Amino acid sequence: MNTTVRWIDGMMMVGESASGHAIVMDGPETLGGKNLGIRPMEMLLLGMGGCTTIDVMSMLKKMREEVRNCRVEISAERSDEHPKVFTKIHLHFILEGENLDEKKIAKAVSLSAEKYCSASIMLGKTAVVTHDFETHA
Repeated sequence: MNTTVRWIDGMMMVGESASGHAIVMDGPETLGGKNLGIRPMEMLLLGMGGCTTIDVMSMLKKMREEVRNCRVEISAERSDEHPKVFTKIHLHFILEGENLDEKKIAKAVSLSAEKYCSASIMLGKTAVVTHDFETHA
């Protein structure tokens, strides 16, 4: 896997993926940025959320669960000292669908967290990572 980050101006950068996609990253004004893009540390959390959502939705599809909507709300805390690594990360899944089986959802979330989601497992080396979920019809 290869990616490129190209500096634009101030603290603004464009990240480009090998799959042909790009995203703007920028820092806060207090660090010389213009607040015109997502922060790099936010990108880590979004990547983690995307990784685990792919796992969970893939497993639930194989389990024949009919999920209409899924989102993951992620909250995180960072160390006050450098390096300011994540120390706590919580992922809260919110799933919508008819007759969703909570045991299957719990299994999918657990398997993603413990076995499949590379991002969660990697970030779990410095942070306590927790998960929960809720369902709605």
